Parts: sequence; C-alpha cells; structure tokens
Amino acid sequence: MSAEAFGRQLSAVVTLDDLAAMNAADQHGHRYELSPEGALSITSPPDSEHAAIASRLLVWLAMAGWPAEQVLQAAGVRIPGPDGDGGRIPDLTLWPRPQPRSVWLALTDLVLAVEIVSPGSEAMDEVVRRREYERAGSRDTGWSNGT
Repeated sequence: MSAEAFGRQLSAVVTLDDLAAMNAADQHGHRYELSPEGALSITSPPDSEHAAIASRLLVWLAMAGWPAEQVLQAAGVRIPGPDGDGGRIPDLTLWPRPQPRSVWLALTDLVLAVEIVSPGSEAMDEVVRRREYERAGSRDTGWSNGT
C-alpha cells in the first residue's frame, strides 16, 4: 500500500481501536503504536536476534518462577495521557496476576515493561517510551540491548 493510500484510510483522530485493527490487519508484522499525545508510530517487524533476546528473557523469568500467564510477549499496554489514551506494545511485560483478556491492558497493574533496543530505535525505546511509562506511573521499566 502506498503512503497516499494509507493516509486516505486514516481517521482524523486515531484511537486504540484503530490501532488494534491496524495491528491485526498488517500482513508483514509491523507494530502500530500511539503516544498519549496522539502521535502514530509504525515499527518494522523485529529480527531474529530481537526474538532470541525476548525468548532468553522469557525463559529466565519462567525459571525464576514467574507463571506464563504473568509474563506476556507483545501485549498492548494502555498509556493514559492528558488528551486521551495511547498504546504501546512492549516486548515483554510482567504482571502481579493473570490479566483479563484485552488488547490494551491497564498500566496500573504493570510490574515491569521490557523494551529490547533495536538498531535505529534507540531514541524511541530509551527516551520516548521510558518517559511515557514513567509519566503514567509505571513502577519499573527495563531495557535490553542484548548484552
């Protein structure tokens, strides 16, 4: 799809329901996210190194006793903001209890959000997303560059 065709399909204000539909419809694995201020971001599908890092972290958390229902991969997190809610999709999230089935989980129960920093996404991962989680009251965030 061309940028022109994509732009024609967007509504004037993108909502979390719109994001869920975009993520579900994308055949190439892009991630669609929205800042609490309404800025839409689209990231390329993660590569195999990124996936291996996420897998190692998931296995480590499971071996440490965290149940699978409390360690979620690529679960949407609702980020409240002054003009509406944004939505981010951390690589891994850790929860104190199993979460209800939802596309966008409430940040209030989040124990840990893990973002694996990929080449080209350093500023978004290390500055923007971290600031959003902290402003929204997340207790802890973790970043990994794979080392």
